[in-house]
Amino acid sequence: MTPFETDEGLSGPVITSEAPVLDWWLLAPFLVVFGAGVLAVLFEAFVPATRRRGLQIATASLALLVTFVLLVLQVGTLPEEGATLVAGVLAVDRTVLFFQGTIAVLALISLVLIAERRDGRDAFAAQAATVPGSEQERAHIMAGSQHTEVYPLVLFAVLGMLMFPAANDFLTMFIALEVMSLPLYLLCGLARRRRLFSQEAAVKYFLLGAFSSAFFLFGIAMVYGYAGSVNFAEVRAAAETGGAPIFEDGNGEPLLLMGIGLVAIGLLFKVGAVPFHNWKPDVYQGAPTPITALMASCTLVAAFGALLRVFFVPFGGSFELWEPMLWTVAVLTMVVAAVVAVTQRDVKRLLAYSSVVHAGFILTAVVAASTDGLAGAMFYLAAYGFTTLGAFAVITLVRTRDGGQELGDIDRWAGLGRRHPGLAGALSLFLLAFAGIPLTSGFIGKFAVFEAAVAAGATPLVIVGVLSSAVTAFFYVRIIVVMFFRDPEEEGPTVVPAGMLTGGVITVGVAATLTLGVFPGPVLDTLLPSNEAGPEPVSVMVDEASLERTAP
Repeated sequence: MTPFETDEGLSGPVITSEAPVLDWWLLAPFLVVFGAGVLAVLFEAFVPATRRRGLQIATASLALLVTFVLLVLQVGTLPEEGATLVAGVLAVDRTVLFFQGTIAVLALISLVLIAERRDGRDAFAAQAATVPGSEQERAHIMAGSQHTEVYPLVLFAVLGMLMFPAANDFLTMFIALEVMSLPLYLLCGLARRRRLFSQEAAVKYFLLGAFSSAFFLFGIAMVYGYAGSVNFAEVRAAAETGGAPIFEDGNGEPLLLMGIGLVAIGLLFKVGAVPFHNWKPDVYQGAPTPITALMASCTLVAAFGALLRVFFVPFGGSFELWEPMLWTVAVLTMVVAAVVAVTQRDVKRLLAYSSVVHAGFILTAVVAASTDGLAGAMFYLAAYGFTTLGAFAVITLVRTRDGGQELGDIDRWAGLGRRHPGLAGALSLFLLAFAGIPLTSGFIGKFAVFEAAVAAGATPLVIVGVLSSAVTAFFYVRIIVVMFFRDPEEEGPTVVPAGMLTGGVITVGVAATLTLGVFPGPVLDTLLPSNEAGPEPVSVMVDEASLERTAP
């Protein structure tokens, strides 16, 4: 597509046979993950079953590691104003590189959890296509069958996550959303234990995800009707001038309002904001815990990266239209999730509602609509990702007395701190970080987003956030009290040996939580491209740079 000039001096798209100029260097991270995913699928078809697992793990790990290295190298070569790729459908700036680098690191750590095996078995069903409890399932278990398809599915999900915050038009963003979501629907239904519950969670996630995608598509249609384009910069320009040329009297605003609302539903569903959060508790509880860790960290970063880009770039000029909506959603998210979380008895469901509350905290940074808010949200997402991975790594080790399935009931964790003080201490640190206690990364993250919101005049929202933090601190501390100050029951927990992989994840989580809490400066000072960035987030994100508009 190339721009042309009409007699009226308006630029518009025409079909051209000229191939777009491709920047292979900036496309390299996407191509590495995509190529590794395709290669992993070929391994499933042609490599003997006994050799697949090691090859799949090596391929996925190497791909994610190379991707992270490429993203770090691109920081030094990328122009300060960013760049657009593939005829403007993707945008890469330093904000996008930060989100992508965070996703790559968190995905690599999640892959370590996914690869962990105990007694020759991992967290996934021997054969998901069999009926739970059937003779066929038992036969596959005895034969040592395993789902090595997990690894290409993870790679394709990560590919969608990398594309999601980098999308520069709504259609590309929708494609990235589906590439990210479809593998996750499958992965959620592959749990080795409690398989019916796992399959139920996968079906719920799929159905609700399909509904949210439909809302997102309807929103794209409304935005296109208003702006005559799905390109982010074109939509922003149309919003600043009253809409497409057909709306000479500026009467197209209802289309824009409906478009913003419907697109917001699709994005708020992915971040798990109230009232679009109902999938999270069931999915987090039913999915294999390593997959829950992947979703709770990487998916949240990708979803918020996309949400920040949409509200700051194409909808950035319509702040007064969507600000009241996000205020309402942020307040509901922080209040409702905090209150409901107090009643939870299962640790994974509690962490699911905790994730919802944290989504509300990050939404305060979106409402701030400033570069400080953007930087605060970026730091918060990275810090929360490492802490979450560490917490779920601990959960994979705490089992029922027979050492079988994971122990979800919080009351039955009594005495864990006396029997395994190191493990309970690590989890306590993660819970204190979630609560926002000083000297942890959670405190710095909350301080950054709340400070940006206060500077933007959203002090009432911050007050709600502080009160919600006090409520959430209650149920975090309750877990610590159960572990250290209650006598163990007869049906107390059994802790399986951590192993090098899970132990490494917990160690990385502890180190990141403490380092980002005690020394946050080096990260916070380098989140934005320069100290001369304008007050609006669009000043550090690709916007008009993606257009080659012909002056009228």
